[in-house]
Amino acid sequence: MSKIGKKPISIPAGVTLTIQSDSVVVKGSKGEQTVPVANPAIVVEVKENLISVTRKNDERETKAFHGLIRSLLFNAIEGVTNGYKKTLKLVGTGYRATSKGSAISIAIGFSHPVEVPAVAGITLKVEGQDTIHIEGMSKELVGQVAANIRSIRPPEPYLGKGIRYSDEVVRRKAGKAAAG
Repeated sequence: MSKIGKKPISIPAGVTLTIQSDSVVVKGSKGEQTVPVANPAIVVEVKENLISVTRKNDERETKAFHGLIRSLLFNAIEGVTNGYKKTLKLVGTGYRATSKGSAISIAIGFSHPVEVPAVAGITLKVEGQDTIHIEGMSKELVGQVAANIRSIRPPEPYLGKGIRYSDEVVRRKAGKAAAG
């Protein structure tokens, strides 16, 4: 059995699950998410406020989907109850972010400001001039939007300038003068 797949998931108060033939719909205070159950050999059952994910056979593909579907269900339940949040920091002289409605504009050292459009289900907030908060109920979507914003100018190893996650540690390299 999968170590992750065999762990039961407790259902918090205020969350309802609807199990369909090929998906599970999770509803909570923040919204609704659908988790696809891609393999018909995976069985999702609800017993006494616990969700158990089991598999009917031990084929390689079924084993692979067992832990995945359990993790996706757990993330969906966490997302509809608490939501997910990532924080980005802009490090560098003159680097700043401003709100433009639901989108943001980032001045990051290019000849023009970079516009980041709003994504459905994601809230972009600017705190001060150098902090961007990305919030939403989908862990995957929050992480992808944060990665897309970070990819505009990732932190460079010599001066550490760029866009980084708030908890990211950038390993610095010595310059040419220190090499000789």
